[in-house]
Amino acid sequence: MSRPGFLLSAWPWRAVGYLLTGAVAGVVALVGTVTLAVVGGVLTSVLVGLPLLVMLALSGLVVARLERRRLCLVDADPVSDPHRDPAAAGLWAWLTTRLKEQATWREFGYTLLFAGLLWPVDALVITVALLCPASMAATPLLMATVGDGREAKVLKQWTVTTWPAAFGVALLGLVLLALGLYALGIVAGARAGLTRLLIASRDGELDARVVELSRSRARLVDAFEAERRRIERDLHDGAQQRLVALTMTLGLARLDAPPGPLADQLAKAHDEAGQALGELRELIQGIHPKVLADYGLSAAVADVADRSVVPVEVDLSVPGRLDQAVEAAAYFVVCEALANVAKHSGAGRAEVRGHHSRGRLLLEVRDDGRGGADASAGSGLTGLADRVSVLDGTLSLSSPTGGPTLLRVEFPCEVTELAEARGTSGVRVEADRSV
Repeated sequence: MSRPGFLLSAWPWRAVGYLLTGAVAGVVALVGTVTLAVVGGVLTSVLVGLPLLVMLALSGLVVARLERRRLCLVDADPVSDPHRDPAAAGLWAWLTTRLKEQATWREFGYTLLFAGLLWPVDALVITVALLCPASMAATPLLMATVGDGREAKVLKQWTVTTWPAAFGVALLGLVLLALGLYALGIVAGARAGLTRLLIASRDGELDARVVELSRSRARLVDAFEAERRRIERDLHDGAQQRLVALTMTLGLARLDAPPGPLADQLAKAHDEAGQALGELRELIQGIHPKVLADYGLSAAVADVADRSVVPVEVDLSVPGRLDQAVEAAAYFVVCEALANVAKHSGAGRAEVRGHHSRGRLLLEVRDDGRGGADASAGSGLTGLADRVSVLDGTLSLSSPTGGPTLLRVEFPCEVTELAEARGTSGVRVEADRSV
């Protein structure tokens, strides 16, 4: 506005368009919100009005989307959408996500302010700064047409009866019109700033960086899991097969060798090869267990519970296969938790419970040990928390002194493959092992 060519540029008329469309949209928003509020309130007693009241609360989404588009008239910077994508598909997931967001209620508050106060201000500024000066500038034309050359009404308040007076009023109207265009620019800029403050993402660039970091983190997790599976496959198909062949060869040589020092050395070598083969299988199992890849999380957790030295009861219900990264993270959380139970808790029993519902996987590992576990003490729980957070999950630990200890993990995820009709979607077992 400080440039000399402001009045000759398109910006004054863009400000006029912004305020004029704001007045029209405000009238529509006022009628819509009042209608939804009245009809929804009247019909609430018969439950029909509840969806209307929900629509009223979500009306800010529509108004805010329109306002972000209107801002392009007077604001060169694009306005980012502050809403995040739902964790799951479907109307219910979208609805719960929107109703929990602060941006939704901020936009609803802006809608009420827009419908009750802002649009009358827009209309008043348009009338005072544009229409009134334009009417004054048209006084000679009105005198020549409507007044038959004898008189003309100025703003329907004063009567002009001479041509010099008519042209004087027109000149004054042009001056006021120029000043009014500056006033319109100021008001439009202030309105745009208020709108951006209330409905735009307050940290647009930061949000974009967070989104990009989240995506890159997810790509790293996928690459890490793919590398783990490659290593497991190479060890299983390569080194393990060679050790199996070596063990069989040593066993045959041991049978053919005559009694003596050579037979003793072959027996020792055969035993060492068998131990190395066992350790390699445990290593492969720890990198990426075959049962997890083939049968899913429920079977893998049941296998871990069966191998635990502490009796573990498993009640895990998953309606099929989940994302590979989520399955792997959940499996290793259970493995680490049960390992901690066996090493540090002194527990006599443990429980692993979980289910998948509404796009989230919930796992709980509980034991009756002495408690006192601290996730911030630099234990393996810190690494588990980091691994869970990479997948936008949450990990919480409750372990008062004296027990019991409860580890709770929650992942946002969807079922990627439903369980077969002949199979089971859950596992409920109890594995008893003596310490």
